[in-house]
Amino acid sequence: MVKKNWSAQTELIHGGNSRSQFGETSEALYLTSGFVYDSAEQAAARFREEEDGYIYARFGNPTVRAFEERMMALEGAGAEDARATATGMAAVTACLMSQLQAGDHIVAARALFGSCRYVVETLMPKFGVACTLVDGKDLSAWEQAVRPETKVFFLETPSNPLLEIIDMQGVADIAHAAGARLVVDNVFATPVLQKPFQFGADMVVYSATKHIDGQGRCLGGVVLGNTSYIKDELANFIRQTGPSLAPFNAWVLLKSLETLSLRVDAHCNNAERVTQFLVEHDAISQVFYPGHESHPQYELAQKQMTRGSNLIAFEVTGGQEKAFALANALDIALISNNLGDAKTLITHPATTTHAKLPDAAKAELGIKEGVLRVSIGLEDGQDLIDDFAQALAQTR
Repeated sequence: MVKKNWSAQTELIHGGNSRSQFGETSEALYLTSGFVYDSAEQAAARFREEEDGYIYARFGNPTVRAFEERMMALEGAGAEDARATATGMAAVTACLMSQLQAGDHIVAARALFGSCRYVVETLMPKFGVACTLVDGKDLSAWEQAVRPETKVFFLETPSNPLLEIIDMQGVADIAHAAGARLVVDNVFATPVLQKPFQFGADMVVYSATKHIDGQGRCLGGVVLGNTSYIKDELANFIRQTGPSLAPFNAWVLLKSLETLSLRVDAHCNNAERVTQFLVEHDAISQVFYPGHESHPQYELAQKQMTRGSNLIAFEVTGGQEKAFALANALDIALISNNLGDAKTLITHPATTTHAKLPDAAKAELGIKEGVLRVSIGLEDGQDLIDDFAQALAQTR
């Protein structure tokens, strides 16, 4: 297929396609661990990287490569290459570890998913890589945290769970002035709603488990960046340490990408309606949604994102008891710590995704006992509003 100047939706359906001799419509699933060579000489040439071709599924696989290429096409300028991983956390860990060594320094936003914060705050220092956590919203804090040995800035925007928005271009400018790279976790916004490379990011990571799969079926992750970083640093790290994406999961993710933009648009439609309902409800003391004008960084969100995504955080008056009561009273929304699913999912961050954070860290991040995070699904929007209405009525 000859690629033309396609829109994102067309790339999501046709990007990365490489049909076999059988001319299949759906992408082929190459469920194999190894590959056969025409000769011993060819095998030697491939291992010397003198000839292109597959060697072993831990290093690369045609189905996995199709997923990587489709993600590159969707992400657009800046995503010169990509490597898929077994999970989103494998993507984050591989991205950081492949470019850091003992004596280096990371500056990271303090508002991170619990496991991401563990990697930068606890795991990396075990290998001699120091970490400084900053208020990601404060550009001066990033600037003041820079050391001569600073090599990487890391952030997620919108953040988990309170959907803080970070000025990516501002952070990127500070990082580049210091000779450091910026890694952005773009999982909440998805590549449909936000393009971090346009705002100075050097690498972008995703948990494909979330919106990219979108139906709670499989795990996956992906790292995107320029050709030099992916081939010279990341590819060998993945080859030697093995956090590889399974071909079957890659095939599932490929099929999911075909509907990603349609699903994200429908997610946003529902999220905007539910947000307005929650903002107006007297049992809710605060709502955090980047697409609503009540968000403290609404203008920045409008600059960086095309819509507000499907994640909403809100605080229930009455603390953990009322928050638990509300979650338990919902009929449609399911209690789960996942997100980006076709089904509406709700979780209590203080006791789940961020449970291992010290109380002081939770307080610093604003993760109060009454805060819930909801990932709005693809159900009928009015049904979701009615479900929250009846659940809130029960908690009176």
